Amino acid sequence: MSNISIDDDHFHDECAVVGVWGNHEASKLCYLGLYALQHRGQEGAGIVTWDGSNLCAHKDMGLVADVFNEGRLAQLPGNVAIGHTRYATCGSKDRQNLQPLLANTLNRSFAIAHNGNLINAIEVREDLERLGAIFSSTSDTETVLHLIARSTGHRTFSESVAKALERVRGAYSLVILAGDSLVGVRDPHGVRPLSLARLDDGYVFASETVAFDLIGAKFIRDVEPGEIVEILPDGTIQSRFLAAPRENAFCVFEHIYFARPDSVLGGRSVYGVRKRLGAELAKEFSAEIDVVVPVPDSGTPAAIGFAQELGKPCEFGLIRNHYVGRTFIEPQQSIRDFGVKIKLNPNSEVLRGKRVCLVDDSIVRGTTCKKIISLVRAAGATEVHFRVSSPPTREPCFYGIDTPTRSELVANRFSVEGIREFIDADSLGYLSMEGMYRAVGDSRSNFCDACFSGNYRLGAMRDSRAAGGKMVEMPRRTRQ
Repeated sequence: MSNISIDDDHFHDECAVVGVWGNHEASKLCYLGLYALQHRGQEGAGIVTWDGSNLCAHKDMGLVADVFNEGRLAQLPGNVAIGHTRYATCGSKDRQNLQPLLANTLNRSFAIAHNGNLINAIEVREDLERLGAIFSSTSDTETVLHLIARSTGHRTFSESVAKALERVRGAYSLVILAGDSLVGVRDPHGVRPLSLARLDDGYVFASETVAFDLIGAKFIRDVEPGEIVEILPDGTIQSRFLAAPRENAFCVFEHIYFARPDSVLGGRSVYGVRKRLGAELAKEFSAEIDVVVPVPDSGTPAAIGFAQELGKPCEFGLIRNHYVGRTFIEPQQSIRDFGVKIKLNPNSEVLRGKRVCLVDDSIVRGTTCKKIISLVRAAGATEVHFRVSSPPTREPCFYGIDTPTRSELVANRFSVEGIREFIDADSLGYLSMEGMYRAVGDSRSNFCDACFSGNYRLGAMRDSRAAGGKMVEMPRRTRQ
């Protein structure tokens, strides 16, 4: 069945990582951390622990609560654990790509979980294969696994990690379990988030601070771009930095859509940023309207800020069904826009006879947006205006986000006026880049905004098999 989810018209982050050190219930705490971060990936999950002698692992396709239960967690003993939940790209829902990935070498056993994407993974992988490396997955994370396994002769494990990462370019937040040690790493640009917290006498790494809230861990700080933080077996924390020059390029879309609104990123409340995005949007675009309606759930904070700035009521004119899975029994009789209706139902009491302004965080393909506007009109709205709390998304992401191809992005195909006509809105307004950074409250130089600007600060993905090494848009393959 096509187009069954309103989420299909959004970008998808591809995973979350969690690491727990120094707690006898490490696997359960890791499970709870992944549960809090389920929004970052819903296709599969895994946890690996160290029982004092061996790595213990369980991974499977599905949601975190489906993959793990009391019995399975009981089979993951130990005081150290790492976990991963992933969103698979089209055609790569393979069990061998589930993380964390494990390695048993002559010198050590370790496991790794990764959020991000390596833009030179293919060329590094080909080099390793020429040296005899055998790969069991199509994940770029396995490239890092092999590099660490081959990085021997160093005094500490973090030195081996630092040496291995000299070979790779791109975005990565990593948690690595090496016996009784736990390592957290961010790439030199800090594209993807990773934070450190204290829990009793132990420590926790997580992609977002909401994981700490659930388990009662106390936030310490963000792992810095290019930093390797190693928690040693005695509880000592050592920090070192990768040799590559550090240049902040945090993904601005984390603030706009990916992160949970109750998270704190870079010292900023995500909810607060999203409300300010809506307020800035209202300053740039006004219209004669009666009511502001968020496109749930992603557009809600921005819609609140937008309505407050305009002094207009913000109402739930679209009600979302939160209990819909991925499989539906569709009636044989065709139902117009069934895929959207199964998730959203217009609230006619709010919409009938009103000039409505819908607010969402982004428009990707535009197809679902078009159907939502059709539903609102059918519910009796006299006018439907649409406001977007980010700039037009014109380019794909190479840094760990599952995005459509460039040709599928509606803002790459049409002008703003062309998009307005395509989605059948009475008016359409996107937030400017300047307004976005006013809301974020920081300089553009500290962020990656390639999906809006086309400025790939880390470089685009290169397919080494293409003629002449030409820069190309990669096929949609596994990117963790």
